[in-house]
Amino acid sequence: MKAPLIALLALVATPAAAHVVAVPDTAKAGSYSAIAFRVGHACAAGDVTTRIRIEIPNGVASARPQVKPGWTYSIERDDPKSPPTAITFEGRLPDEAFDDFAVLMKLPTQGEKLIFPIVQTCEKGESQWTEVPSPEAPDAKLNRPAPTVTLTPDAAAPAHHH
Repeated sequence: MKAPLIALLALVATPAAAHVVAVPDTAKAGSYSAIAFRVGHACAAGDVTTRIRIEIPNGVASARPQVKPGWTYSIERDDPKSPPTAITFEGRLPDEAFDDFAVLMKLPTQGEKLIFPIVQTCEKGESQWTEVPSPEAPDAKLNRPAPTVTLTPDAAAPAHHH
């Protein structure tokens, strides 16, 4: 009886491990939240990930990378006083391993979903995790979906009355 369940779980878990995902993938609107971008494998079998560039969506008031031993980071901004537009981690992640690249962010108070396009650079290639569902086909299968974080309403926020 256990074997079919294990096989089913393996089928369910495999596709998710093949993508770069946000962990957790939900957060309270307006909160400070640490979101990790989980890289499950290199760009191709046997390759080594050397760079992860995370684009920070508009509306995120601040974004601070977590220091990772063995990795360096850089922060891109439109000007020195504006919030980050991207954070890039550089180091070495072998194909047989996974890792999380965490960013502490002040999330927007409005909106439903934040999209974080990611470019994963490897020694032998690149994977662009930048696809987003089109409004015409919201349930279409994407080959390289961008990680998303769904914002949940802040229960403490005052309700708007019309």
